[in-house]
Amino acid sequence: MLYDISLRITYAYEVPASGGRHIVRVLPLSLPGRQRLIAGTVNFTPSPAERSDTVDFFANPAASIVYRSAHDRLVIRMQARVQLDAQPLSADFSPPLEGLAAEIDEILSVAPDAPHHFLGASPLLPADPTIAAYAASIDKPGMSVRQIAETICERIHRDFTYDGKATTVDTPPHEAFKIKRGVCQDFAHVMITALRSLGIPAGYVSGFLRTIPPPGKERLEGADAMHAWVRVWCGRAGGWLELDPTNNIFAGTDHIVVGHGRDYSDVAPVIGVLKSYGSHETEQAVDVIPLE
Repeated sequence: MLYDISLRITYAYEVPASGGRHIVRVLPLSLPGRQRLIAGTVNFTPSPAERSDTVDFFANPAASIVYRSAHDRLVIRMQARVQLDAQPLSADFSPPLEGLAAEIDEILSVAPDAPHHFLGASPLLPADPTIAAYAASIDKPGMSVRQIAETICERIHRDFTYDGKATTVDTPPHEAFKIKRGVCQDFAHVMITALRSLGIPAGYVSGFLRTIPPPGKERLEGADAMHAWVRVWCGRAGGWLELDPTNNIFAGTDHIVVGHGRDYSDVAPVIGVLKSYGSHETEQAVDVIPLE
């Protein structure tokens, strides 16, 4: 699939900010055999006093920007053309859970995609005994790592209710798990915590999701969304597998990857600080337009 993607994020400040420093991660990745960024730009209004485009540890492109003069709003615009290749679902070559630790030990690399980075607690995902007990109740003797991951994905989709008002971007996974409500970030964080509690490496994927309107309805401009899902390491033969617990599906050609990380803190679209006070309002619009 070939897509044109546009994103607009607008911050309107109640009191003009006299300065600011931000890191922005919104440009889709190029991933051999899965996704190719043909062209892409990220622009800012007003223009920053300084800009530096870098790549972080997990190979995510990031733009660092600095403002030194007063501004009452910040508009971030991203445009990209991306080619996605369908990923045929292979047979399950993942080991049983009891054999996974030995396969992890055989990986003598700390490259960005090495499973070692995705095993333990991360900044937003401490170990949680309640979620660990939930995962343990799902794991049954003889299940492969992939079967466990697929079952946890299905159970979270079944047991949780999507509710955009139940949580915020700062809600920890144990609170979302307690109320069994939340958004894609919460679904992904709970699933990652559950998998890691069993010794299965799991990471966070940030990206865009193309939405398809109901039959007979026209697509609304800006109605697509930023999304989050989970990547699971299924052993040396199985490699990384992407699952979307919000929708209980494998990530496919409607899932465009922007970043990989241990949790949301590694791939947040915008982080930073402002020299200001008062409140601000945020608006976001995403369009994912198929070209074929």
